[in-house]
Amino acid sequence: MKKYFVTGIDTDAGKSIASAILVERLKADYWKPIQAGFPTDSDTVRSLVNADRIIHPEGIILQAPMSPHAAAKLENIDLRAEQLSVPETENTLIIEGAGGLLVPINDDEFVINLAKQFDAEVILVSRNYLGSINHTMLSIAYLKQNGFSVTGIIFNDTPNPETERFILQYSQLPCLGRIEPLDEVNPSTIQSQLKNINL
Repeated sequence: MKKYFVTGIDTDAGKSIASAILVERLKADYWKPIQAGFPTDSDTVRSLVNADRIIHPEGIILQAPMSPHAAAKLENIDLRAEQLSVPETENTLIIEGAGGLLVPINDDEFVINLAKQFDAEVILVSRNYLGSINHTMLSIAYLKQNGFSVTGIIFNDTPNPETERFILQYSQLPCLGRIEPLDEVNPSTIQSQLKNINL
């Protein structure tokens, strides 16, 4: 089973859209280990992919739409990474993180730690905006310095060739594809992006 952990340079990088595209491109299963708030990302992905794709139940669902460590405290839950285990499947599995890399699970653990725990390769979603070079490069630096296996980068939304060129040249990471700006996000537009993903 191949496992990919989809994370982003910030909360709004486009992880769920990228995950849906990857699920369709690889005919993979999908799993959200930690969900905070509603609607759930699992429901979003389910609405965008073919009905025969397997969407595994979340590892934990927290009610408040905030950082998992804060949402868990509101519910008096002692949330620990070790409580989460990968669902059983023989298929490729797309695992979607919560927020960016260093979103806390508790006072000691970050969401990105789950990638190592699950022995999953990291796919970083970057969205072009003023400041995205800094956010992307800091994310890449953290991943490299801490020994994560990084498959590559997906650029989402408005293209910026110079930004993308610099990030790819400096990081020496492969570009796995570019998601075009989408006026609407629906199964048809998700299908239209499959050709742009190189994985």
